[in-house]
Amino acid sequence: MQIATETERKYDVPEGFELPSLTGSAGIRSAGTAETHDLDATYFDTDELSLMRNRRTLRRRTGGHDAGWHLKTPAEAGSRREHRLPLGTSNGEVPVELRKQVRAIIRRRPLQPVAELRTHRIETPLEDESGRTLALVAQDRVTAVVDGEEQRWQEIEVELVDGDAKVLDAVERKLFAAGARAAAGPSKVARALGDRAPVSDPNGKIKVNPVLRYAKEQRDDLNRFDPGVRRGEGEAVHKMRVATRRLRSCLKTFKRTFGDADEVRDELKWLAGLLGEVRDGQVLSGKLLEGVEFPDVAARVREHLGAQVERGQAALDEALESERYLVLLDRIDRLVDRTPRVENDPLRRVRRDLEKADDLLDQAVAAGQDHELHEARKAYKRARYAVEVFQPTVGRPAKQLVGALTDLQDVLGAHQDSVVARELLEQWGSDSFHFGILWARQEQVGRETYAQLPVVVETSRKRKLRKWLG
Repeated sequence: MQIATETERKYDVPEGFELPSLTGSAGIRSAGTAETHDLDATYFDTDELSLMRNRRTLRRRTGGHDAGWHLKTPAEAGSRREHRLPLGTSNGEVPVELRKQVRAIIRRRPLQPVAELRTHRIETPLEDESGRTLALVAQDRVTAVVDGEEQRWQEIEVELVDGDAKVLDAVERKLFAAGARAAAGPSKVARALGDRAPVSDPNGKIKVNPVLRYAKEQRDDLNRFDPGVRRGEGEAVHKMRVATRRLRSCLKTFKRTFGDADEVRDELKWLAGLLGEVRDGQVLSGKLLEGVEFPDVAARVREHLGAQVERGQAALDEALESERYLVLLDRIDRLVDRTPRVENDPLRRVRRDLEKADDLLDQAVAAGQDHELHEARKAYKRARYAVEVFQPTVGRPAKQLVGALTDLQDVLGAHQDSVVARELLEQWGSDSFHFGILWARQEQVGRETYAQLPVVVETSRKRKLRKWLG
């Protein structure tokens, strides 16, 4: 499978629109030779348009330079990530590889054709003085067929190649001056489906309960990072694990909003554990191998942690294909999509979480026990997640408290990592002098991180950071 990131802008244009000269600014020196393509695309989705509701489009297209299966998913900064497979894959059925990429969204629902689009495209490259292509301008005459009904329109797409946002801005100004306007919809298929296409709220005008909004964001992150986890991407594993923890914490802290969610929380713990088996091995490997000058030690560490990651990824892959995982996603949907119960004083629950974390940390410091410090760390993580719920509405005060709690949590986390590392080193190489040296280094890390604790604790407990909580 090929994966590419595309950045483009779309414009609606009236019948008979003529493309103006787009050269002369943002480094655009000339327009190259235009090419003509006839593109035929069949778009696939569920009956409920689950993919489109989650900002995904899946199509099989013939014609042009990139004929094949295309799955478009959201990427950073307004871009889209396109997953591509050749036309010969799966005899016209949606390829298994692409089904896996959207499994968390479609679950058990079948994918079927929802629209057919035929596009007559005139594609013109915009080049700089060296002949390098900065962007491609596509003049599209579209014919769409949905449920036997035909629609026709014209539009323009401008896609970056080797240019930057300044190129897009310069082209846009000239297109607007010639009578174009920003596209009313996000894609051709959305326009073709008309009223069936889901309506978004890009300006955030719909008021949403902050607790419910936070829970939905974590649900959406589970869906978003699922494909990367299936591909074994370390960052996706990390972010999906964080989403499970945030959601589980939210369901516990604000239990009056969601009602009985114990089973969902238990299943989220199961999923987080599977993700942790993979992620912890990856992180610990980096920490232990950094600066290690003993080849035999490095080889043994890689062997142990590599095997852990491999076993963990295999178990995780199996879990993501299981009915248990799909049932969990269904249950999460039912929890976060329903009308919430009203909490009289949700900030009181945040205060309670913070007070509990403070008490646990004070007890841990007094006892000098590493396992109690670890419990305090988990309590602060839960408190931080509770504060995050209100950051969009409270703004800077909540953001500052989140930052202070993150610093505290990081210090406690680094200390716990050193504890775990020492336990493993002792287990793997108690008879080795070189392992003993690594053990001593991790002990030093533990002492250094513990010494940082008073400063971050004092900062996190400043009255000015918490006064907005009441």
